[in-house]
Amino acid sequence: MNSKIKKYIKETIKYTVIFVIVLNIVSYYKSLDLNKEKLNIQEFKLLNNEKYLIDKEKPLLIHFWATWCPICELEASNIEKVSKNYQVITIATQSGNEKEIKKYLEKNNLTFKVVNDEDGFLTKQFNIKAFPTTFIYDKNQNLNFSEVGYTSTLGLYLRMWWSN
Repeated sequence: MNSKIKKYIKETIKYTVIFVIVLNIVSYYKSLDLNKEKLNIQEFKLLNNEKYLIDKEKPLLIHFWATWCPICELEASNIEKVSKNYQVITIATQSGNEKEIKKYLEKNNLTFKVVNDEDGFLTKQFNIKAFPTTFIYDKNQNLNFSEVGYTSTLGLYLRMWWSN
């Protein structure tokens, strides 16, 4: 292999590792102020005024996102995949009315459960400052993980498995 190509590959790997480390540090500091208390919510009001009761025998992923957020859009397919196998509630924040959110979901082929936090009540309750933000609770409603920023499908699956 050419020495210039080897050098280029080494540099790419080095900067990728540094980039990932920096992103994780930023995510960690952004998550310090999140509400870390035991979940005290028993049900959510979904779009169409449907009520969703939390199954207390399963872990729960709560995901805050916004229709205008590019990272949220990038991560949406990860949340969609996890929602097929686990209990997932997503909370659309600063995203307009129910009709606008439904249009966004249809456009992106998303079927996960959505709460419209139009007034920002839940966003304040969880102390959300950046999007996307994800919380994972165990079946006893204790917070196991919180993440600010993008999380991979594998990372979400592993956290949900660990919370079982």
